[in-house]
Amino acid sequence: MSERQDRKKVQLRIGQRVTRHEGRIRLGQKRLNLDAGRAYSRVAEDFSRFGRKSSTKKRVPGVECAGQGMDFAILQAIHECSSSARVPVPPDQVFKDECMFSFDTPLSKGGLYLSLNTWQGFGKDYVSLDHTRTGNRLYLHEVWKKVPLPQEQQEAQEAKPERMALGGGGGFQVGAPKHKIEEERAIVVLPEMWSLALPNAALPEQVSAAVAGILAADSANLQDEVAEWEEERRVSKYAAGLEQQPAHRLIPSNPAEWRCDETGVTENLWLNLGTGHIGSGRQNWDGSGGNGAAMRHFEAKGSKYPLVVKLGTITPTGADVFSYATDENDMVTDPKLAEHLQHWGINMVGMQKTEKTMTELQIDLNMSFEFDRITEKGAQLHPISGPGYVGLKNLGNSCYMNSVLQLLWTVPAMSERYVNNAASIFATAPASTQSDFCAQMSKLGMAMVMGRTGAPPPQALSSAAATSHENGHPSPMDIQEDPATEENSVRPQRFKSLVGRGHPEFSSARQQDAEEYFQHMLEVMTRAERAAGVRLSSSDASNGASAEPTARAFQWQSEDRIQCSQSGCVSYPTATTSTLSLTIPVESATNKAELNAFKERESKRARLKEAGASAYISGGSEGASGGAASQASQAVTRDSGEDPVLPRVPFQACLDQWAAETSMEGYASAALGGQRTQATKRSRLRTLPDYLIVQLRRYYVAKDWTPKKLEVLVDVPDQLDLEHLRGHGPQPGEELQPEDASSNAAGTSGGSSTPAAPQQLQPDEGIVAQLISMGFAQNGAQRAAVATKNAGAEAAMDWVLQHMEDPDFNDPLSDPAATPAAQGPSAPAAGAASAAANPESVAMLTSFGFNDVQASAALQACSGSLDRAGDWLFSHTDDLDAAVANVLSQQQAASAPSSSADASAGSASSCKDGPGKYELVGFVSHMGSNTACGHYVAHIKKAGRWVIFNDDKVALSEHPPRDLGYMYMFKRL
Repeated sequence: MSERQDRKKVQLRIGQRVTRHEGRIRLGQKRLNLDAGRAYSRVAEDFSRFGRKSSTKKRVPGVECAGQGMDFAILQAIHECSSSARVPVPPDQVFKDECMFSFDTPLSKGGLYLSLNTWQGFGKDYVSLDHTRTGNRLYLHEVWKKVPLPQEQQEAQEAKPERMALGGGGGFQVGAPKHKIEEERAIVVLPEMWSLALPNAALPEQVSAAVAGILAADSANLQDEVAEWEEERRVSKYAAGLEQQPAHRLIPSNPAEWRCDETGVTENLWLNLGTGHIGSGRQNWDGSGGNGAAMRHFEAKGSKYPLVVKLGTITPTGADVFSYATDENDMVTDPKLAEHLQHWGINMVGMQKTEKTMTELQIDLNMSFEFDRITEKGAQLHPISGPGYVGLKNLGNSCYMNSVLQLLWTVPAMSERYVNNAASIFATAPASTQSDFCAQMSKLGMAMVMGRTGAPPPQALSSAAATSHENGHPSPMDIQEDPATEENSVRPQRFKSLVGRGHPEFSSARQQDAEEYFQHMLEVMTRAERAAGVRLSSSDASNGASAEPTARAFQWQSEDRIQCSQSGCVSYPTATTSTLSLTIPVESATNKAELNAFKERESKRARLKEAGASAYISGGSEGASGGAASQASQAVTRDSGEDPVLPRVPFQACLDQWAAETSMEGYASAALGGQRTQATKRSRLRTLPDYLIVQLRRYYVAKDWTPKKLEVLVDVPDQLDLEHLRGHGPQPGEELQPEDASSNAAGTSGGSSTPAAPQQLQPDEGIVAQLISMGFAQNGAQRAAVATKNAGAEAAMDWVLQHMEDPDFNDPLSDPAATPAAQGPSAPAAGAASAAANPESVAMLTSFGFNDVQASAALQACSGSLDRAGDWLFSHTDDLDAAVANVLSQQQAASAPSSSADASAGSASSCKDGPGKYELVGFVSHMGSNTACGHYVAHIKKAGRWVIFNDDKVALSEHPPRDLGYMYMFKRL
């Protein structure tokens, strides 16, 4: 192990996958917890170790500089600039993995230039730009080359593991390297591009120290990834006072004698530290794992003994401990584990690991994950590459981001703004380029749209791929490829960190909901575009770039027609959103006969399995063919591998349910003086956007409060006509609800979508009590009840699962303006615009030199998030007064009363509108029992062909699973 590796401690976490690439441990779905200490003494010794053996006459390829006289001139220039060199120390960020404006790396053609002053990296196409922008002259030039390892060494690394370990002899060689890296380094002086090869003893001490510090430091990308996975298992609050029953049994030390007390199974066993009961673990989302006996025992004991330890993972240093308590429900640590185990006869000091830990099991799942239909398992997928067909590497549960970005970058407005204007955006980027959204967006766009991945030239295509066109499939040769592309993917770590910064979920390495990320992405992009101003304007107006936010291409106005059942008066409240969210009416399935037959066969198999029989012969109808029942006899085996039959629901049925007239209880009618009564509600689209995002709500919360997935197929059409669902506002002869201070249960006034002083809906105490009994705080429970309009405990729990990480989740309810946070991601700033800013947050921001008005406006613009408000203020330093005035004017407009017709017309004018005929151009599918786990894949129609984007794998799609999608993108015809 090298000195550098010896300074690192690798610690895996749940949901992680370790990959070893090019001889270096890198982050996949895992976390590296690095010791912060760095030794910067003995700089000369370190520097000689980092450099390659060479003389001052050795030159980096492609750079001409010959003669001792020239060497002297270069050294003289370096000495003159040496004071600008800075030595990084933890926790300084060193951006040495890739270029700030592209994905060029030291392996790219031309290598990477690292500024000795800012520690930022730049490819050969952008280093001169950085010199012009900053005046920096000294750069560390790194050029790396891949050299294949001998074949026998590669085969040895791929041998089957013999023991449970990562790396080392006989362990898991996850992603073992097939290459070694040869590295060359030099000091380059700009603008002359003079180069002096390293090491060189004549360098000034300050320059040598800066180079040694840069090479020793962890990269900024690595630091960001560490922060995302920095989720230490917290100490269980039940550990210190854990009650243990009398020791009625001693757990045997022989693992062969361990069995589930309920079912007798011998794998995935958990010992309850309070009762001594051994039970099987819960089933994983993919069907693996256990049968849940340990959990059932916990519930049968009145949920009194929450801590369990996984047998087989106990070692002298610890074990896997889980807490079933509803307020923890996670892996935890038990400081008194040795004492608690000794109570049941287990001596930690003498224990050895015989079971896979939860982390190792997760590695197994990652390595053996099957994507089946969604990833088109079994199809002969033909890889495709080049501009427009670039993949995104998975950074560890980042497939939700990758899929959404692939959809977004198919929209021409994105390229017009961020790719066509890239040169201007880069030239005007601030010094902290890593925090500039526009620059990082352009960098990503140049890679995805133009194919600038920064990798060496590609390998020659195989003969099979070259002849694929003869089989009816376009050959990858048909796609024009960037000559500087070898790997057809990039690693968007800097972009992920920037967009997720300050968000409680998207800043983590946990799996997230793709639709929520889409909404968050639009919000971040809109905020950045408003701050950028003229930076995004093009001198060439013909490229289509405009001043309006890119998000307007997706935004549309919804219109609800609400009619009071007693007075007959109507109101037409509107709202701006970017997603048409549809429930799936399973009762509208068109294949009910096949479903019933399949369920009958499944029931027979279950009876056969219980009876131990091998087969059952049925002469009755087992299905339907062409509308008539089949009369052929069928053999139903107990272990049949028959594919499940799922309900098939027409897409039109989903639309019809969304647009259908529904009843409302507890409607506060302004025409009746605020009296609560019944009403009817009907939804329509007041405007129709250029791109319509449709979400099929496949996920719900079951009666036992666990997230579930609807296993259903939805026939989504190629083309869609929504003109019949267009809203037209108040009609002749209708009597509108009067303008009044009262509001109805839907959160709208009788005749205005923005009431002056709306009446707050009071939370249902029964719903609140149920949520509190599950461990949620009273304020959060009240917010959930109000947000769901007291629709019931199940609806409230569904809202809680989506919003429990909101910064104001546990804040007390105040005035009605504080509760619209319940509107969710589709209206992120509406509720916060008029809510009073948190005094502590205001005080924190004013400590940085901002006044109270500026701090309050920033918090309102960022939905109360302190971190995001800080970013907002610093990103608006050039136009802060105008930005604050804009926020305040929006707040005043939101509180001003207006008529129904005027309010509807005014809000609708902020959205694009056009004909309601659309074509399906892309969709995102999700595999897993809920959106917090599993995997996302995108299918996009390009040049008349469907293409699958599975993270970094891009291929022509054979059978796009349109009936299994989660998010669909339609483009206006």
